[in-house]
Amino acid sequence: MAIDESRVFKPIRIALLTLSDTRTPETDTSGDILAARITAKGHELATRTILREDVPALVAQLSAWIDDPAVDCIISTGGTGLTGRDVTPEALDQIIATRGGKLIPGFGELFRWLSYQTIGTSTVQSRAMAITCDGTYLFALPGSNGAVKDGWDGILNEQLDSRNRPCNFVELMPRLKEA
Repeated sequence: MAIDESRVFKPIRIALLTLSDTRTPETDTSGDILAARITAKGHELATRTILREDVPALVAQLSAWIDDPAVDCIISTGGTGLTGRDVTPEALDQIIATRGGKLIPGFGELFRWLSYQTIGTSTVQSRAMAITCDGTYLFALPGSNGAVKDGWDGILNEQLDSRNRPCNFVELMPRLKEA
């Protein structure tokens, strides 16, 4: 990480979404980990919620946050596996198809490379991914505590820091809506 301390840190507003059929606010440990890391970094936790794994409900929630000027970035945890109930990538694909978002392929690739160092070949079961849509970043992480730590500590902590060099996601935000 190359943080340029001469540059000003620009906090962003992050919405946090946990996708689970079983977690509650009291048992959402991966969401707690992300919330703590978001605020410790100096970003604003704009909102936080838990949804059941359901494509229409997920697309509706993500779309509402994409349209909300008080949300710059959405981080979800859960729903990226291979089972029938894991539908986060399908919801993000639907947003790309209906709203014209863009895939950030390197995010999923880098996540799986980092995760491989922690859990070995089991990382191939993750469909972690990221997109942009209407000026908002959306990052989909697996739901385990280790996965959210890998995703935040290994990628998002740096890329959501406006001081990170040679480049970062924050400095691109004003240009995401360019035609």
